[in-house]
Amino acid sequence: MQSPTPAFVQLTSSWQWAPPREVLRTYALAWLPILLIYMVAVETDGIWTRGFNLFSAMHGTVRNLGPTFLLLLLLWPLTGWMEARRFGAARQIAVHAGTGVLFAFAYYALLWLLIAAESGVAAAERARENWFIWQIQIGMLIYAAAAGAFAAYRAVQRARQEAAAAAQAQMLLARTELAALRNKLNPHFLFNTLHSILALVRKDAVRAEQALFGFSEMLRYLLDTERSGEDQVLLRDELAFTEQYLALESIRLGDRLKIDWQVDDEALAASVPALTVQPLVENSIKHAFNPRSEPGTLMVRVQLAGDRVEIDVADDGPGVQLPADGGLPPGSGLGLPTVARRLALRWGSAASFKVQSAPGAGFQVKVAIPR
Repeated sequence: MQSPTPAFVQLTSSWQWAPPREVLRTYALAWLPILLIYMVAVETDGIWTRGFNLFSAMHGTVRNLGPTFLLLLLLWPLTGWMEARRFGAARQIAVHAGTGVLFAFAYYALLWLLIAAESGVAAAERARENWFIWQIQIGMLIYAAAAGAFAAYRAVQRARQEAAAAAQAQMLLARTELAALRNKLNPHFLFNTLHSILALVRKDAVRAEQALFGFSEMLRYLLDTERSGEDQVLLRDELAFTEQYLALESIRLGDRLKIDWQVDDEALAASVPALTVQPLVENSIKHAFNPRSEPGTLMVRVQLAGDRVEIDVADDGPGVQLPADGGLPPGSGLGLPTVARRLALRWGSAASFKVQSAPGAGFQVKVAIPR
């Protein structure tokens, strides 16, 4: 499956002349206080003699700042061009220094031409002599503010898109690892179950035939979940699969296996990764029932606890000495570590996987996952 192109790659591989609407909206809003202050400033000389003339103030403001407003929009494609080529801070400053000078001359020339076209060359020259330097200084300050704002907006967007791309890559990695772990569990389950049936064939062919029919139903569950492409299944279906597995083992173990089901019906609609409960049960069968001839009890308890589903699998077998660091005991095989890892990948710290055991005290696995 082809992975989608990260958004930040699309951003930097092609830049556009026109800013997006949200940038244009913010750009226009940022200009409002500047325009209001400028309207008062251009009318200051006449306020005491003829009063404040709104039309005159607006006319002077649009004429003097209009070119700046439009020219500075060219900073959007300029910042995009530098971003697409991964310019460093020093190169960006150098480019802005050069384009700032060009902007100053362009703004100066446009303003002179507008005044000349409206009031004549003599008026334009008088304006240049009186306050063109002041206009240029304002233009340069606004240039610096606009360049910084556009660059900052692009940097924030790029950071967000890179973070989203990284999260997507992490999610794909987790899914890949989950699929790999499940692919390990499937043959592990098949091998162990077929080994149990093979042992039964040598002792009781009739029971072995019954076991094979049950095994075919279990294979259908595995194939259905494999075809769907979904790792999650209903807890109801996972428990039914586990029950089929225990029915198969009961054919082999006979009266030695007693099963105590304690299931809260309200928890059955919760979702769990496929092959979550069965490996826990298989662990008890392997270590508590296979090595000994005495009868024993396997307890499977499922209950709701607030916003979590708790799954406990316990046996009254010989138990083991757990490591001091609280990890899994040696010889745990593939099932327990794989289930623990899948839960961690799916829910992180929101899920828990705990083992309780001691010599002569049985073995218990306690799993808690979000509903």
